[in-house]
Amino acid sequence: MRGWRGIPAAAAAVKNRLRELRERQGWSQGELALRLDVSRQTINAIETGKYDPSLPLAFKLARLFGQRIEQLFDCEENA
Repeated sequence: MRGWRGIPAAAAAVKNRLRELRERQGWSQGELALRLDVSRQTINAIETGKYDPSLPLAFKLARLFGQRIEQLFDCEENA
């Protein structure tokens, strides 16, 4: 099965800039979670790459930080 950009779905890794952008705003994970109506654990899991956000959540993140989704998330192939 092929995923995004023809990369096998099992090999797709999504990198993100969430922590960098959150820290730039001076927000804790808990503060960001409140702004997005998700748990702090969800924010932690996204930042550490253990969870890829749903598309609606990715759009909320992009709007909150004034970025395009492509500026927040980058899909890379695992080595």
